[in-house]
Amino acid sequence: MSEFWHDAGCAFHPVSGPDYLPVTQLRQLQLHRFQAVVKRSYDNVPLFRQRMEERGITPADFRTLEDTRLLPFTVKIDLRDTYPFGLFASPMSEIVRLHASSGTTGKPIVVAYTQEDLRVWASVMVRCFAACGLDRGDIIQNAYGYGLFTGGLGAHYGAEALGATVIPISGGNTDRQIMLMKDFGATAICCTPSYFLRIVERAPELGVDLRKLPLKAGVFGAEPWTEEMRKRIEPEANIKAYDIYGLSEIIGPGVANECCEQHGLHIFEDHFYPEIIDPKTLEPVPDGTEGELVLTTLSKQAMPMIRYRTRDITALFTEACPCGRTVRRMRRISRRSDDMFIIRGVNVYPSQIEEALLAVEGTAPHYQIVLTNDGTMDDVEVHVEVTPEVFGDTISVMENLQKKLSASIERIINIRVKLRLVEPNSIQRSEGKAKRVLDMRKK
Repeated sequence: MSEFWHDAGCAFHPVSGPDYLPVTQLRQLQLHRFQAVVKRSYDNVPLFRQRMEERGITPADFRTLEDTRLLPFTVKIDLRDTYPFGLFASPMSEIVRLHASSGTTGKPIVVAYTQEDLRVWASVMVRCFAACGLDRGDIIQNAYGYGLFTGGLGAHYGAEALGATVIPISGGNTDRQIMLMKDFGATAICCTPSYFLRIVERAPELGVDLRKLPLKAGVFGAEPWTEEMRKRIEPEANIKAYDIYGLSEIIGPGVANECCEQHGLHIFEDHFYPEIIDPKTLEPVPDGTEGELVLTTLSKQAMPMIRYRTRDITALFTEACPCGRTVRRMRRISRRSDDMFIIRGVNVYPSQIEEALLAVEGTAPHYQIVLTNDGTMDDVEVHVEVTPEVFGDTISVMENLQKKLSASIERIINIRVKLRLVEPNSIQRSEGKAKRVLDMRKK
């Protein structure tokens, strides 16, 4: 594969490829694929056909990309209501793989792939890794979980298709992660940002200085994270931390990825058509306006998703990226419309708390938001770890830090919350997605 790639400054990219299509040609390709996937869903997915008929439209009414707004939305509950195979557009004889969510709250979300779907998935993951400057000869340690979760196998087959060497270590066993990273000379790691923080924290205890290893890139996803978190991660390991985006319902990881500019994630629009809608009116909003991301799979065979409401809040950039890619970028996902909680009438997102905490020196990037209710009113308390240096200092230093953190939070969310400083390593670490919010409210 490497013969088709060349080094353009800080990122490898194809000499010619879908990321660099002229916009008019890209829009023509999107329309062609959109029309095909609408017809495929209409012909093979009863729920989609029923909703089209309720609207009095057929695939023939979809003539331009502006006609997208005529189509019904798909939401997560649709996947649960049709569990397990009700949204499949391909017969089981063509399904070669199934993935599923953990199913901790009822039935899991089931997704399916044909052989062609897996080829597309690997190809978009190649483009993700290439955007991070990775190529054949790199050694990629894959610490995403394998199994029904899409992260592990999605990254694995993409890295192999790139021509890189893959270390399929999966998640957990942090000491072994660090040993193999050092002994095998890993140049990149794939995992959640919160788990990489655990690696950063543990490495010095094992006598390993991550900054002296060949490691140069981290491909972090599966949970929202902030720019402040990136600023903490990069100098600790002397790497560039790249944001990758995806969701199982669409394909898994590989829907979008940052390039070397690290200013927004390029959406691979030839396979995933993005829209931004107002989550209240459900109407499309102009590029550059914040709203909820809606995605349509343009090439998925086994289980097409038409106008899937991701609940992720972002905005689309239309200005040209210095890397040369013509596919649009989206602002990094730092919050979801369904992770908001309301305290004393104010809408609060966990990402706002993280931004406030990491803006103050003396704290570790580990925190937990505890929601409680005294029977009449919801309340919130933030537990945040301090660094060992601060924890071992005087009471006045701790009190001063607590005041600074409280003020920083109040400045961002406009309400005062309870804040507790806790000792280092007292907040439980995660080997996968971090559990930032502990909801103790009486249901």
